[in-house]
Amino acid sequence: MTPHDAAASVAAGVLVRPATPADAATIVGLVRELAEFERAPEGSVKLTEADIRRDGFGPAPRFEALLAEIDGAVEGLAVFLPNWSTWEGRAGLYVEDLYVRPRARRRGVGRRLLAEIAALAAARGCVRVDLNVLDWNPARAFYERLGVGEMRDWRPYRLTGDAIARLAAEAKR
Repeated sequence: MTPHDAAASVAAGVLVRPATPADAATIVGLVRELAEFERAPEGSVKLTEADIRRDGFGPAPRFEALLAEIDGAVEGLAVFLPNWSTWEGRAGLYVEDLYVRPRARRRGVGRRLLAEIAALAAARGCVRVDLNVLDWNPARAFYERLGVGEMRDWRPYRLTGDAIARLAAEAKR
């Protein structure tokens, strides 16, 4: 079986499969659960089913998603997209979201999702898989057990909203 093809992979009772447009509502729900877990202010998630269908399954997909099921119930989500390293001169994958419902934690769901992403990265010739983890998240120990190393010298920065607009106004057009 090749990674991420129509066939899903099963291990230890966990089925991991590529998301489809029909999963849009489920993905939105899982992202909202993740936001609540991450203590985001209410209303922070603006994501809609239409966004998922347009950007995940339209003519130029901007992300991919995997869903993990146990006994037919969706228990986990991984959303990822390509990135590229100038130093390596090679592609990588960036995991935007990895979420496992509390009732399914410690059942191998997160491991299976990351294993599938690693298989995709290997099959695509990617040199790395990147992700961010909140400093208080107990899942950090899980990632470290899998060999995901913390990049202690790097600090995440982000440009958003009005800051984008102000800086964009300086662009020469």
